[in-house]
Amino acid sequence: MPRISEKGVQMPASPIRKLTPFADQAKRDGKKVYHLNIGQPDIATPEVMLNAIKNITFNVWAYTPSEGTLSYRTKLAEYYNKLGYNITPEDILVTVGGSEAITIAMQTCINEGDEIIVPEPFYANYNGFACMSNIVVKPILSHIENGFALPPIADFEKLITSKTRGIIICNPNNPTGYLYSREELEALKELCLKYDLFLFSDEAYREFCYDGREFISPLYLDGLDENVVVIDTVSKRYSACGARLGCIITKNKEVIQSALKFAQARLSPGMVEQIAGTAAVDTPDSYFKEVNKEYTLRRNTLVNRLNAIEGVFCPNPGGAFYVVAKLPIDDADKFCQWILESFTHNNATIMMAPATGFYSTEGSGKNEVRMAYVLNTTDLNMAMDCLDIALKQYPGRTIA
Repeated sequence: MPRISEKGVQMPASPIRKLTPFADQAKRDGKKVYHLNIGQPDIATPEVMLNAIKNITFNVWAYTPSEGTLSYRTKLAEYYNKLGYNITPEDILVTVGGSEAITIAMQTCINEGDEIIVPEPFYANYNGFACMSNIVVKPILSHIENGFALPPIADFEKLITSKTRGIIICNPNNPTGYLYSREELEALKELCLKYDLFLFSDEAYREFCYDGREFISPLYLDGLDENVVVIDTVSKRYSACGARLGCIITKNKEVIQSALKFAQARLSPGMVEQIAGTAAVDTPDSYFKEVNKEYTLRRNTLVNRLNAIEGVFCPNPGGAFYVVAKLPIDDADKFCQWILESFTHNNATIMMAPATGFYSTEGSGKNEVRMAYVLNTTDLNMAMDCLDIALKQYPGRTIA
């Protein structure tokens, strides 16, 4: 029998989806499963976006330009400039989801065998994208005790070698929900200028900032235009994960021109998605205000319930819709499987993502889980009832 490639062997499984077979079996057994494992919002997609799809009138479902349609890029530039990005449609490359944006950005800016520094825990698929691109991820540990704040710049400098090509941040962060401050980004700016590094900014959760906290993009910082590559997607902003529509934004013309060659190789982003995305830019501000209000309520519900459970610690995140919580358990992977396979409360259980998959440092996140507060507060409370009882019954509990 032919053997698969070494890259196929090395490609990491998703910690977000790898327990799906156990959740599916739990459902077949008649259990209700509360899904806290994946960032799939239950918030309604904006009507203007859905109506644009319903009212499509084209007769030929044709290719679009590899860089995305001019009409969509023009509307996107309008959206970003309202936020202060000061860009043109020529600074945007439309991609098939944020995932393709990250992959193309990595392959455009980083040579095979070169390194990219990533504060961890980080979005698990960065490992997969780096594997696909033969790039070495150099993790730098942040800590739950201070809410996963940016590690000291001196720690970044210790990792920089002749092979270091860039730093990638997710702001607000997935999986921790941490929102980077202007001071932290200014420190990264000075580092990138000092060592001539790219700063990749994954901004998928830009709209989800709480308690009046300010979102800062590296593109707001003076003197960094040639170094910054922004990654974005409609998935979270408009609760449109299935649209698979993202983009790369950079004022570095060489990066855009080179990235376009990768985009040409995959032909084009989808026509229907861009029609919907164009309409989505006209979503009223009231939509985002209501969404923000709802997620703030959900965050407060989840964080308060978690910290009320004996032995659990969960920082209060400033953005996104995730938390990472430390649990009194021996092994997060075992616990997340056990709670699906062997536990039930009122014929229900919960699915979480073991935090180990969001770290590259061996042994990190062993007693941590990521939860997405994408369920309504009633379901979140029911899920926390399950967790509270499950932690008392789990054989690998680490406190008496």
